[in-house]
Amino acid sequence: MAKEDREDQVNFCIRCGARVERRERFGKVRPVCPACGWIYFADPKVAAAALIEQEGRVLLVRRIHPPYQGCWTLPAGFVNAGEDPARAAERECLEETGLRVRVTGLFDIIAGREHPRGADFVIVYRAEVVEGHLHAGDDADKAAFFPLHTLPPLAFHATKKVLASL
Repeated sequence: MAKEDREDQVNFCIRCGARVERRERFGKVRPVCPACGWIYFADPKVAAAALIEQEGRVLLVRRIHPPYQGCWTLPAGFVNAGEDPARAAERECLEETGLRVRVTGLFDIIAGREHPRGADFVIVYRAEVVEGHLHAGDDADKAAFFPLHTLPPLAFHATKKVLASL
């Protein structure tokens, strides 16, 4: 888990507005409202990534934001509430690469938050290009296919784990 816990950011009850207190509940110290009894449970953040391989090369995007600014990763992003994770992987790939892709199967689920704003789980899907022209967008400034034996500097443990297993 990252150094900063999401529970540390909760100071007021979302039901009645009272200042919360830290109390032991369900095996952990959590924000608890002394007025109405509401207990804060942090939901995990989930990201979805697209693994696209063509002719021994893999599609990567270069990050324009910290952490790992300037390093390369799989096209990926957070899953919105109520969104199918596979559709999130397809959406993120389109936003970051200009390529419309179709998920073809589950590759891996990787657990472990790497930084305070990061995902707790990354769901990695295999995908294939359906249409589009490769160009960077959204929070990527470059998008390119790389041979597996000459990869650029990589961001994130999840990206490194996926590419090492190919």
